[in-house]
Order: sequence, then C-alpha cells, then structure tokens
Amino acid sequence: MDGVIVDSEPLHRKAFHMVFEDLGIHVPKEMYYSFSGAATRHIAERLIDIFALNTSPESIMEAKRNYFRDLFYNDTEFDLLPGVRELISHYHEEGIKLVVASSATRNTIAMVFDRFGLDPYFTGRISGADLQASKPNPEIFIRAAALADEPLENCMVIEDATNGIVAAHRAGIFCAAYKSPHTHMQDYTLADLVVSDYRELWVDHLNVYFR
Repeated sequence: MDGVIVDSEPLHRKAFHMVFEDLGIHVPKEMYYSFSGAATRHIAERLIDIFALNTSPESIMEAKRNYFRDLFYNDTEFDLLPGVRELISHYHEEGIKLVVASSATRNTIAMVFDRFGLDPYFTGRISGADLQASKPNPEIFIRAAALADEPLENCMVIEDATNGIVAAHRAGIFCAAYKSPHTHMQDYTLADLVVSDYRELWVDHLNVYFR
C-alpha cells in the first residue's frame, strides 16, 4: 500500500524521524531506507538492537502511530498516487481480484480505505499484524494469493520497495516494481517488470506476460 496506492511514505518518514528525535538517536538515510516495506514492530526491534535503547517495541510503535495519525489528518499533501485510482477501477472492471498486502497495521489500512473510498474495489486485506514474519519473507504474498483463491502463477504483486520485491520473488509471483518519485535507494533487480507510470500496468500491456 505505502508507496504503491498512497503517498503515505513521506508521512511515515516524518513520523519515524519525530520518534528518532524523541529517542535521541541519529538514523542514517541508508539505514532508514533499508527498513522500507518492513513492519513497524520489526523496525522498532531493529532500532532497539542497533542503538541499545532502553525502551520497548510497543513504546516506539505507539509513539510512531500517534505522530502518523496526526499527520494523516493534517498533512495537506497526502493523496492517492497519480493514476492509481484509474488503475484500480480498470482492474475492477476487468474482473481482476485485488488484495492489499501491506506491512501497515490494520488500522492504517482502514484509515486509507475509508478516506479514499477503496472498499468496493478490494476482495481482501492483509496487514503486518496478520503475519508471522515481515517482508522480505514471502508469507504475505502467499497468503494474499490464498485469500484471492488463485494459484501463484495467476497473480501479480505491485511493489515499490526492495523488501517487497524480494518477498514476491521468493513467493514465485510475478512482480511489477513501481518506481515512484517518492521511492529512493531501492533495488529493482529481482522485479519482472519496472514501470514509472501506472498506465503501463493496464491489462493490454500485461497480456505479453500472462497468457
């Protein structure tokens, strides 16, 4: 979802950096971007380990969640990514099942769906809270395929982050990497297709890959 459906990654980045400031730690840009696509709990646990923090993952998660909620409702630049509503509507009209498989919390997914009216288009949602392991573990996409009741070879993952692309690759699912202006320092090597405009993912452009 983040970086694929909505431009919420800048909100997450702002919220995390507010938390970093509260914790009194400096997280280098390279380290922060290495966390892309991972669940908040995983990030919190890594921060505690790396910086030997005397706090709990739950405390970091709550602080980040509170900052994010405030930004979600007050940041005027927050919106769907260009072309994504048209793509979602197109897939829905073509009878393609859509499942959100995101490391975000259930609450964050619900907030995005409610704000932008996405419920009618999607058959299911999977959040980081539903998983045993975070991306790049392939569990999230294997479960998404099962939720859609489709074999893996019928599925496509749209991702913007290295961890998600690796997860899709490990799941054996075709992966289209979306290279957005908001995505930085990610590795698209394992993606089957890389696009920078969602019009490139309309059905007539994908027929060459899915027979």
